Amino acid sequence: MAASSGAGSARGRKRKRSPCAMAAAAVSELGGLGVPDPEGSSGSEEEARPGSAEAAAAQRREERLRKFRELHMKRNEARRLNHQEVVEEDKRLKLPANWEAKKARLEWELKVEEKKKECAARGEDYERVKLLEISAEDAERWERKKKRKNPDLGFSDYAAAQLRQYQRLTRQIKPDLEQYEKLKEQYGEALYPTSDSLLHGTHVPSKEGVDRMVADLEKQIEKREKYSRRRPYNDDADIDYINERNAKFNKKAERFYGKYTAEIKQNLERGTAV
Repeated sequence: MAASSGAGSARGRKRKRSPCAMAAAAVSELGGLGVPDPEGSSGSEEEARPGSAEAAAAQRREERLRKFRELHMKRNEARRLNHQEVVEEDKRLKLPANWEAKKARLEWELKVEEKKKECAARGEDYERVKLLEISAEDAERWERKKKRKNPDLGFSDYAAAQLRQYQRLTRQIKPDLEQYEKLKEQYGEALYPTSDSLLHGTHVPSKEGVDRMVADLEKQIEKREKYSRRRPYNDDADIDYINERNAKFNKKAERFYGKYTAEIKQNLERGTAV
């Protein structure tokens, strides 16, 4: 009876084992057989995932930092180029207005000097070498330019007219060296006046000089008569036109037919026309 009751109680204890205990027992048995624990594998995966996430985050952070450094370098480069351009522009603004033309002229003169030295070293004539390098088209263009050099464009302003007159008179000057030597012997140092020199009444022009001046003045008067001056506007004149073009036409008609129509106009004004 006691044996049977003990067996019964043992079976009762076996029946009362919880599912968790049974699962733990099964896991221990599987572990003893060498089968991996599924919960342990999931735990290792969870441990590996945070490491990979941290690596990805570090990689993204490094990529952002690299782009930031590139943008920073580009900004510094743009700032440097802008400052350099501002400095160059300030230099250009401080230069004279015709600096580029002067610079090109100076460079051309330096090249000409170098070519002259090279020709002199080779024993050649520079003018001949220069003419050999000029094409026929350039020679013709330069000849045409020489022909129309200093053309008379008419009156523009008084300063330009005075400058042209001065240039024309200076081109006409033909120095008489013999007369100059005579005057130099006659007056000595007095020929070169200073601020203390009294010139009034000391110089008597020659007859040739007076004739040359008179001829030049007559040429100026003759040339001036060829120009047509602008007629002033007369406020008291009769208005017989509707616009500027019609006024010019009426003046031209009056100039040619005025003497034939004068009597008709007078009769119309008096009211005695037939």
